[in-house]
Amino acid sequence: MSPCNARRSHCPISFSLDLLGDRWTMLVIRDLVILGKRRFKEFEESGEGIATNVLSDRLQSLTESGILQSKKDPEDGRRVIYSLTEKGLDLIPILVDLAAFGAKHDAETAAPKEMQKRLAQDRDGVIAELRERLSRA
Repeated sequence: MSPCNARRSHCPISFSLDLLGDRWTMLVIRDLVILGKRRFKEFEESGEGIATNVLSDRLQSLTESGILQSKKDPEDGRRVIYSLTEKGLDLIPILVDLAAFGAKHDAETAAPKEMQKRLAQDRDGVIAELRERLSRA
């Protein structure tokens, strides 16, 4: 949600949904956290088929809202690398819980059984590992 958008209320759930509740935002976060994607082209190649204009809008919105930060790619200065900010790292538990919920309740889940078991047994450990890995990126 950009700063110029009017808020519906000051409810924390409403605020979170305004920021993260569209079809694509959490998938972009998933790609960064779980799959290690960091460049526009990598996000674009995700299996869900996000349109380039929508992807560009989501990356810009997440950057403007302080979830992502961008910097020039040292390998190609014309391109950008995205990473999570501290605010963005705070989304890891939410992402892990969404993954666990989907894996548990989707009969056709693609989530590996080992990952499902690990989330059920050591949720906090998984979150700590992801946070540590992304903090170093």
